[in-house]
Amino acid sequence: MGKEHPFDDLLQEDLNHIAANFPLADDLRGKTVLVTGATGLIGSQIVRALLGMNRLKKTEIKVIAFVRSQEKAEKVFGGLLKQGELELAVGDINQPITLDGGVDYIIHGASATSSQYFVSHPVETIFTAIDGTRHVLELAAQKRVSGFVYLSSLEVYGTPAADVGLIDEAYSGYLDPLQVRSSYSEGKRMAECLCAGFASEYAVPVKVARLSQTFGPGVAYRDGRVFAEFARCAIEGRDIVLHTAGNTVRSYCYTRDAVNALLYILLRGKPGQAYNVTNMDTAVSIREMAQLVCGLVPEQGIQLRFDTPENLASFGYNPEMVIRLDSRKLQSLGWQAEVGLEEMFRRLIGSMQSARNGKF
Repeated sequence: MGKEHPFDDLLQEDLNHIAANFPLADDLRGKTVLVTGATGLIGSQIVRALLGMNRLKKTEIKVIAFVRSQEKAEKVFGGLLKQGELELAVGDINQPITLDGGVDYIIHGASATSSQYFVSHPVETIFTAIDGTRHVLELAAQKRVSGFVYLSSLEVYGTPAADVGLIDEAYSGYLDPLQVRSSYSEGKRMAECLCAGFASEYAVPVKVARLSQTFGPGVAYRDGRVFAEFARCAIEGRDIVLHTAGNTVRSYCYTRDAVNALLYILLRGKPGQAYNVTNMDTAVSIREMAQLVCGLVPEQGIQLRFDTPENLASFGYNPEMVIRLDSRKLQSLGWQAEVGLEEMFRRLIGSMQSARNGKF
């Protein structure tokens, strides 16, 4: 199955691209950057991209990875830790954070991430969002950081009205607070409000990044999200089976584009404001996405099938919706998405195939 967080040639290409081409790297020269959720998909790539800037551009950025498990961090970052390029801070964001030395920038990505976890552990999902974010913001206030990005989600928009069209950062959709699946979305909303509060009351320069679903090389082979299941079907020659009609439409973003976006928001975003992070050209339905993946591997002969269970709620799915994010506010900072949906899947499938074959 390969490593939990695979590291392969396609991922290395993406990280090298960020390190070599990110135009604001000089703004980070000699600075200290703390990344929470650093062993996750996006957090780990931010860490590696920053360290890549050090190697390619001699930026001398000090990167601190805040992690819950030292053992997992050693699996994800092994060589970088042995070479002394990366500093670890081991702790639980649900507890107050103590950290020696100065911190210039914080990227806060620690969060619950599994839909089934949201349903089975709604209380923990909410407390991690609120208490965890509070403790990281308190650290930011104490260290008087120059910039802070909170990784939020398109799920804060809830279920949009059917005719809403493109959704910008001022929109607010419907959420049912009595549904346990709302624990993630409501937690993110409250954490965003907490960020706005710290920006207003304590002058913490915190900005919010509302990420669309994000994927690319580095996704674990057994990742439970729908895009990973589709990629596994392509690799293993299995039909894609949908448990809904597949009518939900979402926007997506390539991991490399998302990492670049977060760094733009960190350095150029306005405190107390939110930015949608998405490729506006990728909005498709789940059914259309499944059909796309089937078409990418015609030699496998896989087909799309439907099997709707009686107890759909147990899967942790959101209600059917259409949610097309507007990223023009982010683009005004100088960022542009570069990788489209078909190439996202080609690179995801290639990376997961390497993980499955144990090539790294």
